[in-house]
Amino acid sequence: MLYPCFPFRGRLLIGFCLLCLLVMTGCSGSSFRVQDLAKTDIDMVADLHYQQVELLLKELTVKLYKRNPRELQKVPGKTIDSRVTQIFTHPGKPQFAELGGGGIDALELSLDPEFRGDRVFALIVGMTGMIRESYGLKTEFFMLSKLDHQKLYHSARNIEIAIWRIRTHLDEQGKSLILTNSRKGEGYNLSYERLFGKLIAHQDMLALIIAQKNQRVIKTVALNVASMAFIPL
Repeated sequence: MLYPCFPFRGRLLIGFCLLCLLVMTGCSGSSFRVQDLAKTDIDMVADLHYQQVELLLKELTVKLYKRNPRELQKVPGKTIDSRVTQIFTHPGKPQFAELGGGGIDALELSLDPEFRGDRVFALIVGMTGMIRESYGLKTEFFMLSKLDHQKLYHSARNIEIAIWRIRTHLDEQGKSLILTNSRKGEGYNLSYERLFGKLIAHQDMLALIIAQKNQRVIKTVALNVASMAFIPL
């Protein structure tokens, strides 16, 4: 007589456990969603890394526009807020007609001496698309989600390459195409280096975590300063 009742009791027990989770989450002050039950610890870590990277990219966008106001003036009617909204409102790989593409192509364009458009926009669109691609163009991660440790690692190296190019690529007058360092007579500004460094650290750390989880070894690359070509993902 007990067996016919088991499915009902089983459902009742599951419902009770779920209710307990909801109550405990409410008491702790943090939000709970049913889909969070399909997350492992690694998924939650990946979520946090992705969220922090997006915040860092937004902060970098604002700082670069404030340092390079001439870039914003190249497109009439645009403001810093409108550019941030344009880049970050929608998930996936950002692509815009004014750039002709996104990802690494936009990164290349941002530091092309012949480019006459908004270099900051091209740089951030390219970097955002490239980094999002390293996350598989996902914004959230669950048990069946798969992350590629090698893509995460390569994205970190591409950020390093972008930094090197920003520092070394000059226009016809010998001036930086995108300003990040201090003007002559100003105190040395490390805020850009810190932001870029945090982006690199997040990507490298998650690459190590995913590689360890999957019992894989990251294939490191030696960056050639002479060429410094971006690594395809």
